[in-house]
Amino acid sequence: MQVSQLVPSLTAGRAAARRTAARVAAGAAVAGTAVLALSAPAFAHVTVQPEGAAAKGSYAVVDVKVPNERDNASTTKVEVNLPTDHPLASVMAEPVPGWSVQLTKTKLAKPLTVHGDKIDQAVTKVTWTADGKGIEPGYFQKFPLSVGALPDNTDQLVFKALQTYSDHEVVRWIEVPQAGQDEPQNPAPVLQLTAAADEHGAAAAQDASDDKKENTAAAADSGGSSDTTARVLGVAGIVVGAAGVAYGVLAGRRRTA
Repeated sequence: MQVSQLVPSLTAGRAAARRTAARVAAGAAVAGTAVLALSAPAFAHVTVQPEGAAAKGSYAVVDVKVPNERDNASTTKVEVNLPTDHPLASVMAEPVPGWSVQLTKTKLAKPLTVHGDKIDQAVTKVTWTADGKGIEPGYFQKFPLSVGALPDNTDQLVFKALQTYSDHEVVRWIEVPQAGQDEPQNPAPVLQLTAAADEHGAAAAQDASDDKKENTAAAADSGGSSDTTARVLGVAGIVVGAAGVAYGVLAGRRRTA
C-alpha cells in the first residue's frame, strides 16, 4: 500500500474511534442520570401510627410523625384534625419538650354514650406550636396522643393535618388515599384499625390461664410429695441412728463383762 493510501485510512480509523467514544460517554451520562433519579429519596409525609395495636373498641396511643421536607426552613406548627364522622370521646396529648399543645373541643351533632354517660363535646383538633426552633431540616418529630374509645364500625380513621414552616409556607396533608388509586401528592394521615378481641381470643386467654393454674397446682402437689418423702426419710434416719446407738451401748457392756 502506498503512503498516500495509508494516511486516509488512519484518519478514518481515528474518526470512527472518536465517534465510538462519544457514544459510550453519552450512554454513561444517561445511565448516571437514571441512577441519580432512582436513588433520589422519596418525600416523607406526615403519618399517624399506633404504639402497639389500635383495636376497634379499645384505647390506643398513636404517634403523629412529622418530618421536615425543606432544606431552608423549620416546621414550627402542626395542626391535626381528628375525625368528626367517628368522634373520639377521650383525647390526651403527651407533653413534647420544646412544644406547646392546645386541644380544641367542638359540640357534637350527635352525642356519644360512654359508660352510660352522654358526651356532647369532643376534641376535634390538636395544635402543636414550637417554643423554639421547631423541627429543623433533616429531622422529624413524634407527637404522641392517647385516644379512644376507637370506633368498631370502621376500618380506618383519617387525621387531616396542616404543617407550617418558618417561612410561613403551609403544607396541607388532607387528600384521602383511595383504594386502587395512586397515592395523592399530599396524603392525609390514616390510622388503620385492627379487629377487636373476639370470643375465641377470650377463650384462648382463659385456656392459657387454666393451664397456668393447673401447672401451679401440679407444682404444689409435687412440692407436697417431696416434703412428705423428706419427712419419712428423716424419721427413718432417726430410727436407724437410735438403733445404732443402742447396739453400741450393748456391745460396750458385753466387753466390760
